[in-house]
Amino acid sequence: MTTDTNTLAIQLISELLAADQVVRNRLTQVLPKGMEISHFSVLNNLAWHGGERTPAQLAETFNVTRGAMTNTLNKLEWAGYIHVRPDWDDARRKLVGISSAGRLAHVTAVSAITPMINQVVEALGEDQARAALPILRGIRGPLSRA
Repeated sequence: MTTDTNTLAIQLISELLAADQVVRNRLTQVLPKGMEISHFSVLNNLAWHGGERTPAQLAETFNVTRGAMTNTLNKLEWAGYIHVRPDWDDARRKLVGISSAGRLAHVTAVSAITPMINQVVEALGEDQARAALPILRGIRGPLSRA
């Protein structure tokens, strides 16, 4: 890598980290009381994909340890947002599904964050926001394989 490429790489990562920090701070401010970003992320994933997922699948999706995912799932189960049950086909596994209360919490959270997200899209413009998605996905790919 040349010095210019190194500088570009550092600037790119710095902007991603700064954007991540701003988004996390704003989300924390607007999410319903007691809901953490990790809780919303899991509920959003379960609501979006439908059906049940294993804790291991969720941990892999979010690139966290199984222990970290278990901690998040325990909190969500305690709040009544998810159901965790044994896998009837493989007793070693558990399956996680979103509950009715979890669906309601998800809808409430989406309603709370939508104005903030819409402000970002409006500021960028829809065309630029659409154009950013494949670029961000392209950045995420190599980083998640590292």
